[in-house]
Amino acid sequence: MKRALATLLSCVVLASCGVRQAPNEIVVQRFFGTCKAEYGSRIDIDKAEGECGIMTTLINKFSAENPDVRVRVSPVAWPGYNQLAAQLAAGDPPDLVTMHLSAIPDYQSRKLLEPIGKELRAVGVDPDAFTPASRAGVSKEGDIYGMPIDNWAPLWHINMNYFRQAGLVKDGRPILPRSPEELLAHARQFKQTTGKPYLVQSLANERASYTRNLYTLLMQQNVDFFANPQQVHLQSPEAKQVVELFRQIYAEDLTTKNQDYAAATNGFINGAGGVYLVGTWLIGDFDAEARKSGRPLSKGYSVMPFPQLYSGRDATFIDGHAWVMPTKKRTPEQRDAIFRLLKFLAANDYEWSRTGHLPSFQPIIESERFNALPHRSEIAKLSSTGMPLPSAVQRQFAVQDIIGEEMAAAITGHKSVDAALADAESRVNDLLFHLL
Repeated sequence: MKRALATLLSCVVLASCGVRQAPNEIVVQRFFGTCKAEYGSRIDIDKAEGECGIMTTLINKFSAENPDVRVRVSPVAWPGYNQLAAQLAAGDPPDLVTMHLSAIPDYQSRKLLEPIGKELRAVGVDPDAFTPASRAGVSKEGDIYGMPIDNWAPLWHINMNYFRQAGLVKDGRPILPRSPEELLAHARQFKQTTGKPYLVQSLANERASYTRNLYTLLMQQNVDFFANPQQVHLQSPEAKQVVELFRQIYAEDLTTKNQDYAAATNGFINGAGGVYLVGTWLIGDFDAEARKSGRPLSKGYSVMPFPQLYSGRDATFIDGHAWVMPTKKRTPEQRDAIFRLLKFLAANDYEWSRTGHLPSFQPIIESERFNALPHRSEIAKLSSTGMPLPSAVQRQFAVQDIIGEEMAAAITGHKSVDAALADAESRVNDLLFHLL
């Protein structure tokens, strides 16, 4: 992606070499899967389920209600950035793109995205209504560079049946650790009584999970590890303590090992351990599993934000998705259609929140119908306690892969903690130093 982004500006800013669209046509590029067979023409949003189903149905309904607009949908395989880079280089970018909040700086810093705050306000979408976490993710250099769709964060998905067996339930709620020492004590107690590991983790090829744990626990210690957005600082006592904590968990077999995402997800469903560290998007699946009889999660599923293990502050690393508008020439009809669609999607933010993601609008977070959804009231506070990286940090996907790779080497014992943190810091800073 780095080489592709570096060659874009001359063609993209004018977009003079792109493929022509009809004056009233907009191209909407999104991930979240394809489900054309089931949802190809459906417009009954309240009956749609899952990310793909809800997103497809929303766009179908907008098209039905706005016959003067032609919406051409282009689904892409997650995360879609290689395809987007090629489209930008060819001068043929889409009109709206789903993008992770953490990826926006890569494109905004190269003037590949248009600021949209003024036009959002003009159609009645007030960025002041965004949740603090969402607004932080789309705010760059004093302007708004996307309309947030949601936020997501790593959560603790909990098998309450095992927690009861381990004596870690009080008044019907899971007892969560309040310090690193308590985490180890609970994990040992859990394994001794249930014979299973306390944590279920996707560690085989999901390097990002290591990094998200580190970010969260550094944020809880008030460590400003990206004080300079072009340099990370990881050689600190606080970072060393976090990595050593997860190294100890690994060494004592208090976590599952050698599982990829699919294996870890299926493992948690089938009773592999007590707490699955994974994001918001699986709440619906696990809640449905808990309603089945004779299953490990039957009547025994709970989910909580990452517990506060340090006294500094209650914080969790957070990311999310937004609609962004790549830079190119557009007709007045196309611009009008884009912001009509964004207004429609903003008005239906609750429907999208049924996927398990957190709404991006504060009134929805505070609404009775959102909090009446299963488990949402337990995680609603993440809209204010969730923290993204500083908005100027670029290449966040690559950064988390580097840090996760080095953390994996330390946690599994292939490298000392000090060496891993030093190498992670050096590799990330070399990457950021050589950005074009």
